[in-house]
Amino acid sequence: MSNETATGLDAIVGAAKRAGAKGPPPVHLWNPPFCGDLDMRIAADGTWFYLKTPIGRPALVKLFASVLWREDEKYFLKTPVEKIGITVDDAPFTAVEMKPEGEGAARVLSFRTNVDDWVACGPDHALRFEPEPETGGLKPYLHVRRDLWALVTRALFYDLVELGEERDVAGQRMFGVASGGKFFAMAPAELLKGLR
Repeated sequence: MSNETATGLDAIVGAAKRAGAKGPPPVHLWNPPFCGDLDMRIAADGTWFYLKTPIGRPALVKLFASVLWREDEKYFLKTPVEKIGITVDDAPFTAVEMKPEGEGAARVLSFRTNVDDWVACGPDHALRFEPEPETGGLKPYLHVRRDLWALVTRALFYDLVELGEERDVAGQRMFGVASGGKFFAMAPAELLKGLR
């Protein structure tokens, strides 16, 4: 590792710690210059890599996640003084635990991400379901913050299907799940007949 890279990474760690000392860093308020790309990658399973080696310290991953930023389809670690590009294979987070609370229209599904953030699914934190061409299935995602999404694990997706129901949406019968007073459609109900 070059001194320049070490200094850049150390600078990000220091700036993130200082910025997050009193709550979540206000990443949305910062407009630093772009300072190049870093050999850092978030794999589809949520594992963070630096120089192709997994980052084994959860506290460091949480720190980097706190200054993660997305512009268009690109991801960055952003501090008040620099913005550095990183690679994200799918979504930057994974949803690894779900807690349903309440019943019927009052039900709220809360999800824990792989960096221990709890997110209550509802109008501000939507679920979306993308087609998975290789398998013919669906990939569920949860909005976490600022255009950053979590891929919902396959096990939790099955739990969502168990909680699912059919409703009419814009004149079409849809299968989906409700949380926080909002219905999130997965697919047309007729496509799922025989699969549930």
